This record gives sequence, C-alpha cells and structure tokens, in this order.
Amino acid sequence: MSMQRIDDITNLKRVLREHRQGGARIGLVATMGALHEGHLSLVDALRTRADVLVATVFVNPKQFGPSEDLDRYPRDLDRDASLLAGRGVHVLFAPSVRTIYPEGFRTTVSVAGVSEGLCGALRPGHFDGVATIVLKLFNIVAPDVAIFGEKDFQQLAVIRAMARDLDLDVEIVGAPIVREADGLAMSSRNAFLSPDERVRASALSAGLRAAQDAFRAGEQRGARLCEVARTVMLASAVHPQYLELRGLDDLAPLDFADRPSVLLTAAYVGSTRLIDNLILSRS
Repeated sequence: MSMQRIDDITNLKRVLREHRQGGARIGLVATMGALHEGHLSLVDALRTRADVLVATVFVNPKQFGPSEDLDRYPRDLDRDASLLAGRGVHVLFAPSVRTIYPEGFRTTVSVAGVSEGLCGALRPGHFDGVATIVLKLFNIVAPDVAIFGEKDFQQLAVIRAMARDLDLDVEIVGAPIVREADGLAMSSRNAFLSPDERVRASALSAGLRAAQDAFRAGEQRGARLCEVARTVMLASAVHPQYLELRGLDDLAPLDFADRPSVLLTAAYVGSTRLIDNLILSRS
C-alpha cells in the first residue's frame, strides 16, 4: 500500500472510516515535522500495535509563545513525507493552520497539575496548545493507539492525564528517548546548534548520567542529584533553565528519590533551548 497524503479533514475521515470498517486497528504518530530518527522510531514501535499507521505533520502555532521560534522552526514536508513513506506509514495528514484552526476557533483545552512547573511555568500556554491540538487530532483520526516520545516527558504526562480525565478511547504509549552516539537526545532543535555548541550539548545527557551514577551509589537527596548534574552541564557552558527531581507517575516535586523518580531539565546551549530527562534506576 503506497502512502496517501491528505490535507483535509473530511477526506481523512472517509479514508480511515473505510479502513476501520474493514477491521483495521488505527495507530497515530503526531509530529511537527523536521523528522529525525527519534520520530521514525515511534513509527517503528507503532507498527507492532496497529494495522494502519497514520502520521501527522503540523507545526502547531498554539504551543509557541510570542518570543519563541515558530518562524524559525524547520519545515520540509516533502522530505518528511519521503521518510514516513520509507518507514511504512499508510496515511500522512498534513493540514494547514486554517484547516485546524478555522476562523472563529475559540476552544482551548487545559490540563491542570501535570502541566504546572517545569516547561509549563516557563512557557505559559504551551501545554494548553499541546492538549488542544492532540485532542483535535484524536477526534479527527480516532486512533486506537497513539505513541509519543518520552523526551517530551511532561507533554506525555499531560496527554495521559487528558485521555484519562476525558475517558478517551485511545491507548497512549510512551516510547524511549532516541539518542545520538554521544548521548544527546535527538531533537529538531539540534539543527540550530553551531558545531561548537553541538559538541558542548552532549553535557546535557552527561550531567543526567552523572546524577544516575550518584543515585546508584546510594544518593537519594534531590538537591544533591541535581547539583551533580548541574556541575557537569555548567562545565561545558550548558546552562540549565530548570533541573528538578519529580515523581515518575505524577510529576510531583520530590526532595528524595525514594520512589520511582525522573530527573528533568531544560537548558540553553548558546541561544538554543533543549530538554532532556532520565528515569532513575538502580541498574
């Protein structure tokens, strides 16, 4: 089956209705394009969970703040389509902004609790934009299963909470972070790094791994784990915007890693903001 490229909602619903009537299980990977191996790994993971693979490419203006990089965000739909087709995607939905947010659009979805603090505190309205577009895509595609990367850990928590609270009939799956050989988490924003910044950016994950080593050596104090990570980052001029220990399941702030925990950070390498996280484990 060759990949279909669709840009209007009515046609997409018709195509997916035909698949569903044939008994197919529909899977969704939602992206903003500028695809890399991290995105494509989501497609690979979806292949074992669904019969029809749907990918979306939509740069969502509602999750960018007024001073953020919406205009700079890389866009190459033909390249993205080629990569998705090569990984076996059946349907690519690439709508315009007007298609998703027609004139008069006035609804916003807000998920309290897990959206607060971390990126939610520093990017006001960001997770409202995420929740709004994801709920729209769920309503349009009606997937049986949707996969999201764990690199955007707070985003995944917001989507899971929304699906649970609104009784959405979709299975939400989190997929592990895909990293470069030096440990840097794959991200579309890595393209903004200069060669020198790209080398220094590896300290982001190196700092988290240093904290993991301290945890495995018996350290449980959140402040100390964060200080270990921060020291490694700052030594390479990677400047944390936040670095926090949170509960794995509820993202509650923790003083001690005495229950399942995750270290989350956002940091600047030059003018580029990157995020990363590491689930603490004993092995």
